[in-house]
Amino acid sequence: MTLPIVHHPDYCADLPANHRFPMDKFRAVAERIVAEGLLCGGEFIRPRPAPAEWVALAHDRRYVDQVFDARVPAEIAREIGFPMNGEIARRARCATGGTVLTGYLALEHGIACNTAGGSHHARRAHGAGFCVFNDVAVAIRVMQADGAIRKALVVDLDVHQGDGTADIFTGDDSVFTLSMHSEKNYPVRKVPSDLDVALPDSTGDEAYLENLMRAFPLAIERARADIVFFNAGVDPYRDDRLGRLGLSRDGLIRRDRYVLETLRDAGLPVAGVLGGGYSADIEELSDRHVTLHREALRLCGIGHPVGDW
Repeated sequence: MTLPIVHHPDYCADLPANHRFPMDKFRAVAERIVAEGLLCGGEFIRPRPAPAEWVALAHDRRYVDQVFDARVPAEIAREIGFPMNGEIARRARCATGGTVLTGYLALEHGIACNTAGGSHHARRAHGAGFCVFNDVAVAIRVMQADGAIRKALVVDLDVHQGDGTADIFTGDDSVFTLSMHSEKNYPVRKVPSDLDVALPDSTGDEAYLENLMRAFPLAIERARADIVFFNAGVDPYRDDRLGRLGLSRDGLIRRDRYVLETLRDAGLPVAGVLGGGYSADIEELSDRHVTLHREALRLCGIGHPVGDW
């Protein structure tokens, strides 16, 4: 069994010097995947940029047109944190198209991973927090509209609460949202998920995993999902610039392994997206992010055989 990995060169866009967002991590993640031989077929699967019609299934059409036309109001651009030009718009479209493709590949293969995605602060009306479009929400809406799925589960383990995803799916019984995050971290005003697990600073590996092992099976049971989108943000790491939960590298590995093994045992397709991670050391950060792809490939039976999905 192979692991489809989705990537597009335009996941990287130029930002002003010394910008806080580590844009180069997407290039470094792809390079590391190639260097480690994680591409079973030797090539990434390249997505098409998401068209406006797809994005408007999850976002207000007025905002979608503003992004596509590079005329986002200054106050919204400030909330997003990016210069909202054509290059940033294309990056958002490619990352969103990548998560849509990852979802379909997950249905076909049991598991698939993107090298971007997890822009969970983008709400229905506009983006925020370095998130232009909510790629996971768009993917779910596209797949539902296509009749490929009826119900979805979003498992968001980024250190920040998935407020945008919760906003888009509030009151929608076809999508169950689980967010396990730092209680005192961004955003200040949380939007309730279907299940929120808010953790204190410096939680550490053991308490984190105990909380996850209580919440995750409950979410699976309540969601009755046809597919799971897993936001594998690595910012809960103790040395992450924005993280506060105190996880070790081993803790991140154990987290991803538990999530993926649990979904495999439940027979649920899973689409993995990158999520957050912040460091000036791009090589260290890319190594941290590729935890998702290594663990996904391991479960596909390559390197350490564990059977079929």
